[in-house]
Amino acid sequence: MSDANRPNEFQDLPPKAERDDQSPPAAEPPAGASPAISPKAIRPRRLWLLGLGALLPLAASLAYGASQHIARNGQVIKTTEQQRDFVPTVRVAQARAAAGEMTVSLPATTLAFASANIFARANGYIETRKVDIGDRVKAGDLLAQITAPELDHQIAQAQATLSQNQATLQQTQASRDLAQVTNDRDSTLVKKGWVTAQQGDTDRLTLTAQHAAVAVAQSNIAAQQALIRVLEQQKAYQRVVAPFDGIITQRNIDTGSLVQSGTTFMFTLMQSDVIRTQVYVPQDAALGVAAGVDAVVRVPENPDRTFPGKVTRFAHALAPGTRTLLTEIDIPNPDGALSPGMYVTVELHIPRKNPSIMVPAEALVINGDGVQVVVADNGTARFHKVTLTRDFGTEVEVSDGVKPGDEVILMPAVTLADGSKVQPQAAAQVSQR
Repeated sequence: MSDANRPNEFQDLPPKAERDDQSPPAAEPPAGASPAISPKAIRPRRLWLLGLGALLPLAASLAYGASQHIARNGQVIKTTEQQRDFVPTVRVAQARAAAGEMTVSLPATTLAFASANIFARANGYIETRKVDIGDRVKAGDLLAQITAPELDHQIAQAQATLSQNQATLQQTQASRDLAQVTNDRDSTLVKKGWVTAQQGDTDRLTLTAQHAAVAVAQSNIAAQQALIRVLEQQKAYQRVVAPFDGIITQRNIDTGSLVQSGTTFMFTLMQSDVIRTQVYVPQDAALGVAAGVDAVVRVPENPDRTFPGKVTRFAHALAPGTRTLLTEIDIPNPDGALSPGMYVTVELHIPRKNPSIMVPAEALVINGDGVQVVVADNGTARFHKVTLTRDFGTEVEVSDGVKPGDEVILMPAVTLADGSKVQPQAAAQVSQR
């Protein structure tokens, strides 16, 4: 065997330093036999193979992660492109002009057309009481009779004094007539010198005094007649009568009760053939309130019946605290179906003074920019800011921001942005107002 083909028996031996520390080399094998490899020479090769085996899974994991990252990045790019090119289908409804008549339903209270608390106007005792709570009376009907004997005595005394004054007047008139005759006779004699001038002055002044005495007597008679009329009026007040047709709703006296003029409350009388209904109209609807506006009154306990009426009168100023307009509606009540003091609802049909637009409540978008609607304008979403005036639940009334015929998007998605492309799809029409 040549030296070139001879295996290098020293290529797998440990370094020289290691060999120097070991025991003497073993005897060479016989010629033609394979050289023996030491176990210590195999150890580095095994370690290298183990390291290579550990690196291969790590490299495979890195390669797999890189491929997954590339795949996900491609999917994101693909999704972004799809979202960029996607045109969503949206439900739309048309904004419409509000009707020329505004219908407003408000709580109200019924009142009697006329109501009076009747007090005693004479001192005395109740002799008879003719009516009780719930009785219907006519104007002039007797409600109660008051007795006061001392008043009768006062009237008799005043009449006697009047007779005395009338007699005094007659006496004074006679004295005046005598003074007149005396003055006429003596004035001629004074001119002829048959009677002194002093006597003429006395006769003249006596006549003047008698004229004054007649005037005093006449004034006394007039004063006494006025006093008698006062007493007779007090006598008339002993008859407590109904001032108008109505129903007795309250009674506070009985037969034998002591009453004092001006302080004793006796009855409450209400006129209910016409019911006065008071309602407070808010400022947004008050502008169109006027006499003659149609109204419908409803009673919750009687839902099958309505009571039509018209606005009869209203305050021409809003209450500063509530910004509402006091409005009264007269409702005919011939059968007494309505009672004063009831809670009712009033439906007013008020002519609209300012134009308004109705849009579905589903179209509203409320965010940091305020209240908005999204209009589908030739396939493009446009955000419009609006001002709400009234809320009807399924619909809202706005005063600006949109115009009749605009297609507003219903329940727009949160991701929808101004300028986004959309594909409108008509929704069912909402009820007309």
